[in-house]
Amino acid sequence: MFLDEKIIELRSGKGGNGLCSFRREKFVPLGGPDGGDGGRGGSVILRVNEQYSTLLDMGNMYLYEAKSGEDGGASHCTGGSADDLIVNVPRGTLVKDEAGHILADLVEIGQSWVGARGGKGGIGNPHFTTATHQAPEKTIPGQAAERRVIHLELKLMADVGLVGFPNAGKSSLVNKISSGRPKVGDYPFTTLEPVLGIVQMGARSFVVADIPGLIEGASEGRGLGHQFLKHIERTHTLLFVIDGFEEDAYDKFVALKQELKAFHPKLAEKPYLIALNKVDIGVEKAIKAFSKKKEKVIVTSALTGEGCKELIIALDSLIPNKQKRTRGWGES
Repeated sequence: MFLDEKIIELRSGKGGNGLCSFRREKFVPLGGPDGGDGGRGGSVILRVNEQYSTLLDMGNMYLYEAKSGEDGGASHCTGGSADDLIVNVPRGTLVKDEAGHILADLVEIGQSWVGARGGKGGIGNPHFTTATHQAPEKTIPGQAAERRVIHLELKLMADVGLVGFPNAGKSSLVNKISSGRPKVGDYPFTTLEPVLGIVQMGARSFVVADIPGLIEGASEGRGLGHQFLKHIERTHTLLFVIDGFEEDAYDKFVALKQELKAFHPKLAEKPYLIALNKVDIGVEKAIKAFSKKKEKVIVTSALTGEGCKELIIALDSLIPNKQKRTRGWGES
């Protein structure tokens, strides 16, 4: 299963209360105030964990609640502070509030965001001693806990995003060039969830994402629609996988570009390559159609492996900083 949206509630811990207390010792009739301060409440922190690939890895928990700090004790004893609660999330998690405003974009391994800050500890009565008021009974209670409901949305982090209509051979191509193993079949919508694969080139590597097959109108929510188009946003390069055996192969390419542009104009500005797939059964007409439009294609066969090496080299040349996955547009 692939889970890319999740709603959770975060609750931090309350700060411990400050104590009102006075020394009670033999032969010390006028013992002064000795109430301790309260401990800090635990915060709830979201942190990117490289071992998490989808929000499903978080389990089915809805409420994440940190513990409260302890109250202060006598003899100036400060209450114990609570540990922070770490909530692991996958790389590429977008955090939004209930109104849909973006609160955090977690894209780096180990990156953290404090979702609910623990309350500060209260203050004991010794802090309020003055020259004219030696026995104060005033204290300050611990700070209240924070509560926040957030919406998590996962957008895959990959260097190359494969896009194409159903049965174009995207899954088979990913199987051939990378470590990804999406389901392959001879019927539409074999891939029902995005699949990541690592393409190795000697000491270098880059990540490809197989996005489930689109249909015309996907940008308006038809078919799998927005559910998976959003995963193309963070990719640096697009690979259009076209069934070269179809009569209207070039029209299919144009339709795909229009769907991406309708979903987000920036998608149409990304660098791209075109893989004219299924050369093993004949793609001559498609090659002529693309040549006429001055669109360069790489002819491939996911079945025999023909053209796959050339495709990998071409993709590698387009991806900067190959040891790192590229961020989406507008990110610093």
